[in-house]
Amino acid sequence: MDHPRELTAEAPRAWDRPVVSVPMLICLSLVGGQLPSFSAQANLYTLGTGGALIWLGLNNRVPRRPAPRRLAPGAVWWLLPVTVFGVLEGATFVLSVGDEFPTFSRLADPLLEDHLVRSTAWFAWLAAFWGLVRR
Repeated sequence: MDHPRELTAEAPRAWDRPVVSVPMLICLSLVGGQLPSFSAQANLYTLGTGGALIWLGLNNRVPRRPAPRRLAPGAVWWLLPVTVFGVLEGATFVLSVGDEFPTFSRLADPLLEDHLVRSTAWFAWLAAFWGLVRR
C-alpha cells in the first residue's frame, strides 16, 4: 500500500543530529575566522561553504522541519527595523558618505579584526544558514 510522502516518517540521519552538526559548524567557523577579511581565500571559502549549504538545501538529503503556519502578530514589527537598517546601510554605501556617517559594516571592521570575534560571526552566519537549509 502506498503512503503519501508527507505522512511517512524519515529515519534521522546520523550526521543530522546536533551532536554532529554543531561541532562541524564550529570547525568550519574556526577555519573561516582565521582567513584575512576580503582575501581571495576568504571569498572562495565563503562561496564554497555557502554553495555546499545551498546544495544541501535544494536536494532532499536533509530532513525538513515543518514551517510555522502563521507568523506571530508581533513578527511584522521586525520589518520596520530591518527596513530602516537596509535603507541606512544602502544609502550610506551608495552616497559614499565616508567617516562622517559610516555604515554598520564599517563600524564592525575593528571588531572583526580579532580572529575569535570573526569566528563567532562565522558561526552565527553558518548556524542561521543551516536553519534555513532545514526549512
